[in-house]
Amino acid sequence: MSFSVQAKAQEALPPGLDQYIENVLKTFEVPGVSISIVKDGKVLLAKGYGIKKLGGNNRVDANTLFSIASNSKAFTATALAILVEEGKLKWDDRVIDHLPWFKMADSYVSTNLTVRDLLVHHSGLLAYSGDLMLFPPSTYSRREILGKLQKLPLVHDFRSTYAYDNILYLAAGEVIKALSGREWEDFVKERIFDKVGMPGSVSRHSEFGNRPNISAAHDRINGKVGLVEDYMEQNIGDASNAAGGILSNANDMANWMITQLDSGRTPSGLELFKPASTNQLWKVIRPIPVSKVSEGLKPAQMDFFGYALGFRAYNYQKYKVVGHGGKLGGFVSQVAMVPDLMLGITVLTNQESTAAYWSIIYHVLDYYENNPKFDWLKAFSDEQILSAARLTESQNKNLIKTDPAGKYDLSIAKLAGKYSDEVYGDVMLIPSGDGLLMEFKQLPHLNASLKYFQYNSFIATLKNKSLKADSYVTFALNADGSVDQVKLKIIDPDSDLTFHDVLLKPAR
Repeated sequence: MSFSVQAKAQEALPPGLDQYIENVLKTFEVPGVSISIVKDGKVLLAKGYGIKKLGGNNRVDANTLFSIASNSKAFTATALAILVEEGKLKWDDRVIDHLPWFKMADSYVSTNLTVRDLLVHHSGLLAYSGDLMLFPPSTYSRREILGKLQKLPLVHDFRSTYAYDNILYLAAGEVIKALSGREWEDFVKERIFDKVGMPGSVSRHSEFGNRPNISAAHDRINGKVGLVEDYMEQNIGDASNAAGGILSNANDMANWMITQLDSGRTPSGLELFKPASTNQLWKVIRPIPVSKVSEGLKPAQMDFFGYALGFRAYNYQKYKVVGHGGKLGGFVSQVAMVPDLMLGITVLTNQESTAAYWSIIYHVLDYYENNPKFDWLKAFSDEQILSAARLTESQNKNLIKTDPAGKYDLSIAKLAGKYSDEVYGDVMLIPSGDGLLMEFKQLPHLNASLKYFQYNSFIATLKNKSLKADSYVTFALNADGSVDQVKLKIIDPDSDLTFHDVLLKPAR
């Protein structure tokens, strides 16, 4: 970008934006962000702010890679749109017509689920069903994970209820592979990244640690922001890439938004897809219930909210916004595009603060929408204080008080052994001192040490602290003292994981 072009772009930005963003980082204790703003087909801003890693001084720049997490879903949907235009696929094709082995828990759903259904979160699965196999990754392959779909219960009527899932995006990735002969990762790189102009983006999450210009991951644990030390170790798998595996930066996300806003025409003038595909991608299929925001955030109140194909659509004030969010292991991101203004904003962060990215996005939207000025920084800062208080209250309610009369003389030897869950695989309980070690064969990120708590329960302390998934582990015993089954319940409501569907049975 020449100096004169750069100067004009700066003039078109909200006044004092750089300082505002620095204030956001300081207020919400976010080490670094990467931000893109595009307008009328031009890049107004593609820039990094802050640092890549706490304790260091390496600055984030416009090429620093961040995990965009579930913003990857829009790329999967766009890949399918390309195949639809080529005549290899119809949105309403049944999944089994392309993946004959595909099977869910209900035969009617298995037979009638369409490619469109894969993308809009109304299959009947419980929200986030199967995520324990995805984030952080298990040792299961993509195909093995999908083979377990038939074991995951359907708790809602088919096409009746919005319940966000990731696992069906893996199936969408397999449809792309079946029709193109290319792995999802290769298709996205060759047919999207290379054409849009996203040379720094990576479609294989396992390559993150091999790149020279990457951000570290951070999260707030026990009230203090710190490094997610084992991020690289825990995110080495690629099975879930079609749902949340893409890594990108400010420069590349700017070109992605320009392409989407220009109905498939890339910044270099190539036609990635036709305007008819934009209509399909952005059309709401599954309405999402609209929650009432707190009084302090009243200007952000939506009137409508819905899920399209890999995108969410909602209103901010009088304008429709199309975008998505993403969250994974110490990173959160948000893309917000206003088609009527040809405006797009992407914020990638290296700390799990949604308040940070919304403070920036709403501030920018207000400027271009000519909305009354509103202090989003103060509003979200106040909301964060209230949210922290609510979380503390919830955490306290979730803690079970020790009962002085609740001591049982449980035999560690009788509890030890091999257990199995029909979805999540084998687990070994191994005697260790006065407790047990819990080792998941296929889900090593859940490995933990067990110490006796009370009655027939133990507390599992996970090695992976960033998951916030320490749990109560409760044994149900038979009359002879042998174990009938084992259930887990996460203690901290701030965890992204849930063990509601984990049921361990002694392995025969």
